[in-house]
Amino acid sequence: MKSAVLIFPATEVLGIKRNATKAEVKKAYHKAALSSHPDKVSESERANAEIKFKSISKAYEILSDDDKRDLYNAQGMSAFEAGNRGGMDADVDLEDLLAQMFGMGGGTGGMNGGGPRASGLRKPRRGEDEEHPYNVTLEELYKGKTTKFSSKKNVICSHCKGRGGKEKSKPKECVACHGRGMQQGLKSVGPGLVTQETVVCRSCKGTGNIYRDKDRCKKCKGERVVEEKKVLELYIPRGSKEGDKIVLEGEADQLPDQDPGSIIFNLVETDHDTFRRIGPDLAADVHINLNEALCGFSRTLIQHLDGRGIHVKHPQNKTSGPLKPKSVIKVPGEGMPYKKSELRGDLYLIVNVDFPDSAWLKKDGRMEKLRELLPMPMDSITAETVDEVEYEEVASMAGFGAGNEGDQWEDEEDEGEGGQPQCAQQ
Repeated sequence: MKSAVLIFPATEVLGIKRNATKAEVKKAYHKAALSSHPDKVSESERANAEIKFKSISKAYEILSDDDKRDLYNAQGMSAFEAGNRGGMDADVDLEDLLAQMFGMGGGTGGMNGGGPRASGLRKPRRGEDEEHPYNVTLEELYKGKTTKFSSKKNVICSHCKGRGGKEKSKPKECVACHGRGMQQGLKSVGPGLVTQETVVCRSCKGTGNIYRDKDRCKKCKGERVVEEKKVLELYIPRGSKEGDKIVLEGEADQLPDQDPGSIIFNLVETDHDTFRRIGPDLAADVHINLNEALCGFSRTLIQHLDGRGIHVKHPQNKTSGPLKPKSVIKVPGEGMPYKKSELRGDLYLIVNVDFPDSAWLKKDGRMEKLRELLPMPMDSITAETVDEVEYEEVASMAGFGAGNEGDQWEDEEDEGEGGQPQCAQQ
């Protein structure tokens, strides 16, 4: 679980009360600055001391200025966050400096609204989203899909209303985190390197409080949430594509004092045996024979994604000549649908011409008949020297370029020591 960001009151940085006077603020600043001055620590601790000294200086800058102090009283430390720093230097993130150097809790409000230490953690207003990949076929994307599934998630305990304890019982402050709900830990970032990070307290799970065993809620056992099954409905609009997100708002795990996040499904389009898709357009290979390529045809060539047969009429006339291999037939409006629209892309049919086999040609003198019907053979090209060669019929270009692997030039001359060629004797 990712930890929320901590924001500490400027008063706590200087160790003063909320209603401290200007004189008390100044006195506390001088005391804190003197004890944390970078010149008073060893060289190894100087970098951290400089950061802490800057934090103290910024806290004093806020509390010693009437305008900034009024802004702090009204909005707390949020008034001095990035983009709304109230005059603070843009290159200094006070929130990060305090979180790293002081490890303190405390209320997030200003001097007139502190609150208990347990509320020192600014909890996110919204829980984390849950993202999952979801495989869909091209048929489902073409027609749209609605499906129901059972989901397990944490919901706020209805018995204790998310408190974790009995109604009249009072929790104790968590000893592990001192009521802050968060702890400082070390995280490995490489061999011999660690960095400090803020993590949710394992003992109290971020609440800052712990109920005694006898005071815990009997239903949730102090966890504040219970697991629940729920049937959810997933709707995929027709025309959706790879990478689209289907969001089930508010259906992620629940936590007290937070709005639940969403369950997000990332659509992953699976490969199709017949169709290929680019945007709203579809492409597919179709097969015709030599008769159809030369003389035309009128038949159903392919079955579409919704089960319909696509009938194409290609007559042989003055306007349409023979279809050559890899010719393309474009069928407007038979591609993928656009979402929330009646418009559709186009369907591109790539023509493959199947030639008759040798057994067919040898029957009933068909070879001779074709010679009479088809155009005469083409003339030979002219060349000064002509070689009549033998050939091999191959099914593919798989071996093309294979002989290049051993085509390496080598120096046949002997090389002396150090890789240098030796001079020949005169």
